[in-house]
Amino acid sequence: MIAFAGPCFAGAFEDAVAKFANDDFSDTEEAIGVIASSGNPLAYPIISALKDERLFADGDSKKVFIKQDDGKAIDAASGAAVDSLPDSASAVNLNNRLRRTVDAALGGLTLLSPDLATRLAAAQSVFKSHEEAVLPTVEGALAKETNKAAKTALGDARAAILLFKSDASEVDKLEAVATIKARGDQDALAMLSDVGADQPPAVTKAAAAAVASIQSTLAIWSTVQNAWYGLSLGSVLLLAAIGLAITFGVMGVINMAHGEMVMLGAYTTFVVQDVIRTRYGGLFDYSLLIAVPLAFLVSGAVGVLIERSIIRFLYGRPLETLLATWGLSLVLQQAVRTLFGPTNREVGNPSWMSGAFELGQMTITYNRLWILCFTLAVFVILLAMLRFTALGLQMRAVTQNRRMAASMGIATSRVDALTFGLGSGIAGIAGVALSQIDNVSPNLGQSYIIDSFMVVVFGGVGNLWGTLVGAFTLGIANKFLEPVAGAVLGKIAILVLIILFIQKRPRGLFALKGRAVEA
Repeated sequence: MIAFAGPCFAGAFEDAVAKFANDDFSDTEEAIGVIASSGNPLAYPIISALKDERLFADGDSKKVFIKQDDGKAIDAASGAAVDSLPDSASAVNLNNRLRRTVDAALGGLTLLSPDLATRLAAAQSVFKSHEEAVLPTVEGALAKETNKAAKTALGDARAAILLFKSDASEVDKLEAVATIKARGDQDALAMLSDVGADQPPAVTKAAAAAVASIQSTLAIWSTVQNAWYGLSLGSVLLLAAIGLAITFGVMGVINMAHGEMVMLGAYTTFVVQDVIRTRYGGLFDYSLLIAVPLAFLVSGAVGVLIERSIIRFLYGRPLETLLATWGLSLVLQQAVRTLFGPTNREVGNPSWMSGAFELGQMTITYNRLWILCFTLAVFVILLAMLRFTALGLQMRAVTQNRRMAASMGIATSRVDALTFGLGSGIAGIAGVALSQIDNVSPNLGQSYIIDSFMVVVFGGVGNLWGTLVGAFTLGIANKFLEPVAGAVLGKIAILVLIILFIQKRPRGLFALKGRAVEA
């Protein structure tokens, strides 16, 4: 009995494969169905080759061949190697309907894969195609599945098939609508929106109600997603502006080269990764941890050098300081172009900063999440340093009353140099973080200098809490305005609002007495 069954099934499989040579879409569709349900080990290679346009058929001999990735070919019906493809062989053609059938067949063939990710991808493919022919395979896989996520995905795929299955009962269709509604994403919304008038009235009504419910839920999640994008942007602005808040607040220096300190930190990260790639490949995941202190030291040292050689001769002359630091920013940009070239440099993401995860109907990328955590950590450390260290106490004293601090024996010139170095060093570690989300180029700092000044002025010059509130406020406001007004008009609107706000509160949200105020 078994000996008879084997050849019988083999003959059916070979006949189905031969139909690809007929150059007829209906024959191709029938062949896909037979092959996908045959259980033959060649089924997946054939359907996969058909999708990738590697399945060739010879109309004269009715032979079908699979062209492999290495350029060699095998007989699709037997798996035997062939010397070369016949000259008369051509790729089997597909139309849009057949492509959906192929996707569904591939999904069905991989539903029982031992790999969880493969099963999830297959279930998603079947959900989108909802081909009836795959229903037995889906139900069989669902009965065997033990993983919760895969079981849910298979249940969604089964519901999608039943919803559009012509002979499914009304009860099954209503249960399918409820299942797809519970999924609640854009794919579910699109599928339920496709339910037409040919369905029973109760199913059509349930689908319409589900569409309205999903749209309402997605609108809420869209708001939450925009808020997250705003927090993410705010963390970037805070990281770029926090060093400027120190130098501008304590010293009253309008440092137009602050963005170049950020750039130096980003290039330090590039150099660290380049050395690790070429010599110590196993340390790549630690490259950012190594780059953070080095970027702080490099940018901080350059900041001290700038203060000692240029800035200290220009105190009390803000316009000259602005012009000098602007010229210095051009010098630093050109120096970096000379050393590293004008093109963008690649800075990779370590494995722990790569990828994303889903939270409800919103997507959170690991690099943005780590940057937010890193920014808050820097902010807390900086607050602790200002509150509990001798340098912090001296900086606060100089900020509040410079002459009194000098009369108490504080070396104000030393505090100035260390303060400028601290602000520049923090800008350097901001460059480490920004290298993970932006292009590392000589113009990197210019993208953030204006926004940094806006954050500092809006929050209150010299007040770190004001900088925190200002950064997150502007970040969230910008992300909510962008979908309405566009990126450019959104920034213009933010700038106008800040100008109007400064008219009412010239010292920002949190005013702080300092040298600039006394002057």
